[in-house]
Amino acid sequence: MSYSINKRINKPIEFKGLKAQYIGYLGGGLVCLLVLFAVLYLIGLAIYCCILIIAGLGSLLFYKVFGLSHKYGQHGLMKRNARLYLPDYLKFKSRKVFYEKR
Repeated sequence: MSYSINKRINKPIEFKGLKAQYIGYLGGGLVCLLVLFAVLYLIGLAIYCCILIIAGLGSLLFYKVFGLSHKYGQHGLMKRNARLYLPDYLKFKSRKVFYEKR
């Protein structure tokens, strides 16, 4: 008996060049576009206008998500967003904090 070895262990999920969380972002964006299409159609907008609006927004969505995926990679966008929450500097009035044992 022979078993094939899975060589994709500990590798990020990838689909057509999209990596990791960007697949979810694209899926969520497409669901939002579907809901927007339904809302536009129900308020009475012409079907051709609905299709043009959704096609334009869908193209923009694909362009932006693929751009983010290629620019930041698997974890880069989360690291960039986490950097916004770091303080500019830390100020201590005494060294007592460093000498205390826990």
